[in-house]
Amino acid sequence: MQKIIIAAVTKNNVLGNDGKIPWHSEEELKHFKRTTVGFPVIMGRKTWEAIGNPLPGRLNIVVTGNPDYAIPFHEVIIFNSLKSAVDFCSSAKREKVFFIGGAQIYEQAIESADKIILSVMNFETEGDLFFVKVDESKWLLNSTENHTDFAVHHYIRKPDLKLIG
Repeated sequence: MQKIIIAAVTKNNVLGNDGKIPWHSEEELKHFKRTTVGFPVIMGRKTWEAIGNPLPGRLNIVVTGNPDYAIPFHEVIIFNSLKSAVDFCSSAKREKVFFIGGAQIYEQAIESADKIILSVMNFETEGDLFFVKVDESKWLLNSTENHTDFAVHHYIRKPDLKLIG
């Protein structure tokens, strides 16, 4: 199963401000939907609460440390750890799973993810949430797609040279 981080940031790496995305781009939202539809999306509780409704055409999975957290939608599954959410998708033989935020989910997922799809908006903004640093010793920029408002950078994990040979 491919584990893929998908995120949108500004040129100065801002993910959000005060719990919200501080911009709106229809083009980037369409890219996100095209990429993730048909696959499970894993998000943290704060991201879920910011979205407020299940994303259609995707299995919505929310990770929270609160064992009593409840969501009034039957198409949303809650797990208490990122590992248990990923294990569930793996046991269900899913082809791909997408980590869609927020910052804490990205920080946890970066160590096990296979790919990163990072939309970088063509501007900077102020914010209080930032995307995790992409360590170039572990990640290779495989391709870039330019769009009107943003560029999509596709990263793949570099092979662990210690395991080869």
